Amino acid sequence: MSAVRPLVEAELAQPIPAPIRAFAEHLTGLFPSARAVLFYGSILRTGDLSGVLDFYVLTERPPRGLRGVATRILWPDVSYHELEHEGVTLRAKVASMTLSRFSQAVKGRGIDTTLWTRFVQPSGLVWAVDEAAREAVVEAVRRAARTAARFATALGPEEGPSEAYWTALFQETYAAEFRVEKAGREASILAFDPEHYQRLLPACWADDGRFDGEGRPAPEMSAIERKRLKGAWRLRRNLGKSLNVARLIKAAFTFQGAARYAAWKIERHTGFKVELTPWRERHPVLAAPGILLGLWKWRRGRG
Repeated sequence: MSAVRPLVEAELAQPIPAPIRAFAEHLTGLFPSARAVLFYGSILRTGDLSGVLDFYVLTERPPRGLRGVATRILWPDVSYHELEHEGVTLRAKVASMTLSRFSQAVKGRGIDTTLWTRFVQPSGLVWAVDEAAREAVVEAVRRAARTAARFATALGPEEGPSEAYWTALFQETYAAEFRVEKAGREASILAFDPEHYQRLLPACWADDGRFDGEGRPAPEMSAIERKRLKGAWRLRRNLGKSLNVARLIKAAFTFQGAARYAAWKIERHTGFKVELTPWRERHPVLAAPGILLGLWKWRRGRG
């Protein structure tokens, strides 16, 4: 019997605030083939609804047309959405991909590191179309945890507290991805729910059959396996930035709602209100230089 599964089931079933559940229901109407909606990210930790909510919508089918072709190669799709809920404007960044692709990616066999390192962190299953979809998500998140734990064991110390392994994994992940994170970012992730990571790592060791001489879960790993996993990680580190750059290029042309998202971010961080015209909505990349010039002039005018 899996030691990880009950931990994952309890995590995914955690209570989700009503505004977030309402947004998830709204997304099921925007993605007609939705099978499940996951909620994750900083607002799950802070509860601050003034920020941007993070969702993953797992679908039965990819989008049609050129977007669908691009999605099969470089997943996920990313889009920005807003919802008025009880007089409050909620905002969300939504990643979407097929449930079948999600289930394969978390096994860690490809060079991508983003999914299984993201979903070893706490998340909530806000909505599932049926029990089969719920079961598929539980199994996928369980696989994500085991993939992350295997790499954490290889990249971390031969022995030590659980946070040492997770710290090593997250530090290596940031080095492998094209992301700018503040120093110590991994510490804030672990500090949100330290018990989650303390329980999860030995459970993953148990499921992988790693025990010490007294039958307790332990980071027992042969020199051959450690060398193989470190070699696999070097490949991911060498190719990870290129993969993420390719995704950024794709997002520049396929990010639905990009102009509205950028306008909100600019106003939130600077106070400068961007005028959104239909042309800017349709052509966010072409509109960017003009918006940045307007921001520069506005700042100069303020002295």
